[in-house]
Amino acid sequence: MEVQPVRSIAGALLLRPTPHVDERGFFCRTFDADVLRAAGLDPAAFVQHSLSRSVRGVVRGLHVRRGQGEAKLVRCSYGSIFDVVVDVRPGSPTYRNWESFELGDDSQVTLYVPAGCAHGFQAISDTADVAYMIDRAHDPAEDASIAFDDPGLAIPWPLPVTIMSARDRLAPPLSEAARLLS
Repeated sequence: MEVQPVRSIAGALLLRPTPHVDERGFFCRTFDADVLRAAGLDPAAFVQHSLSRSVRGVVRGLHVRRGQGEAKLVRCSYGSIFDVVVDVRPGSPTYRNWESFELGDDSQVTLYVPAGCAHGFQAISDTADVAYMIDRAHDPAEDASIAFDDPGLAIPWPLPVTIMSARDRLAPPLSEAARLLS
């Protein structure tokens, strides 16, 4: 597994597995404690594993947690997504930077999203399953959202939005949400 830093987001990483391909399909390691330790992450910190399924055009996010935040390992296990990370850590050298990635089942690349960064994605295949490993138990009182279409971020979502939650649809722009995150 190869670990690549994401230059535009301090602390973010891409973990690229080495698939073993044959006539049956492929096999690859998607989580390796030794690789995470070597990258400076504590593999035992990830206490929750979640899965979402979305249909084409769905946008989930941009989500972030107040307080200590939460770190995530995100992988599209089936289908493909346009995945976005926004640095909303005021003291970060990459504050307000965002980066996008296409994550999909063909590569099984995992994205490490550092605590304090907002995360969201849009399903670009007919169906997309996204697996998350999260380093803190969920506390709904700490949930916060940032508008996916915030003009200050100008994220070029690849498809028209078909469905999103009411919470995401009503999310404020980063300029307003930043006050809630401090």
